[in-house]
Amino acid sequence: MCLCYNVEVYLDVLEAVRQNCLLARPTAQMLMLPSAKLVVRPTTVVEAPRLEKLLGTNIVFVSEAFQYTGSFKFRAAGNVATTVPHKMLITASSGNFGQALAFACSLVDKSCIVVMPNTSAQIKIEAVRKFGGQVEFVDVRTKSRQERVAELALKYPAAYIASAYDDPLVIAGNASLGREIAALDYPFDGIVVPIGGGGLASGLVQGVTESRDGIEIIGAEPMLGNDAARSLAAGEIMRNATEPQTIADGARTISLGQHNWAILRRGLSDIIEVSEDKIIEAVRLLFLLANVKAEPTGALALGAVLSMRERFRDRCLCCMVSGGNVDPNVFANIINRSSTDPVASSIRSS
Repeated sequence: MCLCYNVEVYLDVLEAVRQNCLLARPTAQMLMLPSAKLVVRPTTVVEAPRLEKLLGTNIVFVSEAFQYTGSFKFRAAGNVATTVPHKMLITASSGNFGQALAFACSLVDKSCIVVMPNTSAQIKIEAVRKFGGQVEFVDVRTKSRQERVAELALKYPAAYIASAYDDPLVIAGNASLGREIAALDYPFDGIVVPIGGGGLASGLVQGVTESRDGIEIIGAEPMLGNDAARSLAAGEIMRNATEPQTIADGARTISLGQHNWAILRRGLSDIIEVSEDKIIEAVRLLFLLANVKAEPTGALALGAVLSMRERFRDRCLCCMVSGGNVDPNVFANIINRSSTDPVASSIRSS
């Protein structure tokens, strides 16, 4: 029961997914969310010997592309939807949290409205709608997502405003992934995790540190939206002036959340800024050398390793692939373009 970028696949498996998610007792292949009302798929662990040889480091990929709705966001959204008593939820999302929340709400007979930029990937817009969510578009050049959410909150005062990242329930849901990684039988000395608003990274820090000591956790952020890196350097939350138009659409955030920052300021050793070229190269290499389909945001961790190869040489790394919901045309263009990396450019003939 594999989720991919064809929206119709979601519909074909929806009823089976409902049954799995609502199991009274999790099977050996499933894990409970903190709310103890839904279960999630365990993350997918991928070893990639060809990439290890290319990079000169021991690297294991942990992919959430096979999670319900195709990204880690179901961990957070499921925890929110099953914990709050409200019958309607409102959120803002580029797509992954939106479709995860729409699906989670459908499982517990709730409704949700998702504010999405009008530049969102069509595959994600369709997925939100197919899972039962109501999409409200916003032109982020003239009005922020948060401003539109505030307007809807006035219209629907009984609704719960669900942040995609700045919410303790979101962090708690994502911490389940950190505990899974900590329990893996690998001698990791480092974990590299994508950062947008900080929901995944803060949850991962929380889950890993409560389960295992001695693992350095490093963030990976688009260079075009480097507010988190600037925040870590300054010791306080820094904001982007506008929503950054990076190809990593899941990281198009104005700033870290307050709840996330409280954890990340102490839990991250560093945040690496990743160029657009390195993000694109990481998507290609994950597909060509590891058979992993990643969306650009999901490839940020590998992009960070590509950006600083000597720093990671001979280490034992876990690289987080946060999701695989990428527009088919965008993905095809990335895979078919020529490599910008002189070392990786020969992989087609290797």
